[in-house]
Amino acid sequence: MTREQKTPVDPTKASIARVYDVFLGGKDNFEVDREVAGQVIEQIPQTLRFAQDHRAWLIRAVRFLSKAGIDQFLDCGSGLPTAENTHQAVQRLNRDARVVYVDIDPIVGSHGRALLEENQNTRFVVGDLTRPRELLSDPAISGFLDLTRPLGLIQCSTIHHVADEQHPHEIMREYVELLPSGSYLALTHWHDPADGSEGSRIAQYISEVFNNSSMGSGSFRSRAEIERFFTGMEFVDPGLTILRDWWPDGPNLTPADGVDHIVLAGVARKP
Repeated sequence: MTREQKTPVDPTKASIARVYDVFLGGKDNFEVDREVAGQVIEQIPQTLRFAQDHRAWLIRAVRFLSKAGIDQFLDCGSGLPTAENTHQAVQRLNRDARVVYVDIDPIVGSHGRALLEENQNTRFVVGDLTRPRELLSDPAISGFLDLTRPLGLIQCSTIHHVADEQHPHEIMREYVELLPSGSYLALTHWHDPADGSEGSRIAQYISEVFNNSSMGSGSFRSRAEIERFFTGMEFVDPGLTILRDWWPDGPNLTPADGVDHIVLAGVARKP
């Protein structure tokens, strides 16, 4: 039995991938997903712009890694295909670069495979990112990527959906141990400044909406907790920062607002 058969689509339960699809203006979602996203958008309309900023960060990060010589990528929790995806950004710079997308959502799997049918250097694997050793030993990954050479591990907007009882720091520690020397981790994570600021109030509101919905996941963690996900790695400048301050394409012409402070991003290299 395939993993898609084990995890049938439930239209009564919101999906992380489909809720993000709503934020990005996509159409591959159900009413239950729109209800969850709508509660956030109604109170914090800036989240629509922020979702686009998050995607733009991903593209900047993988572009940076490509220029640093990385030619193979494992994009975990990749979500539904959108305007520009990891493989499009990296293969524009190196057409031979290989990309494997991983997501546990069967709808993401079907859309991903359809998108990649004619791209011989890109694969989609339905898998569980909370099981790093099992994932990396999957022949669909180990037979396509050379796991003895450096690769770029993408954990963009994923680990904050792993609850504390699932031991997210142990999961990321295992990923880092399994990565070859010279590999990079690009990670974003929801952040609660916990300082009484607008950003902290927004973080607490979104956390309440997500955790009380049928989707039921979303942890805003402290800077120190997020930094621990990079244990054993060396940060690339400017280190762990808000999205807009990580290698922006140009000057930021407006000051950062509360929403800008609810996600931290970083890229780090394994020595």
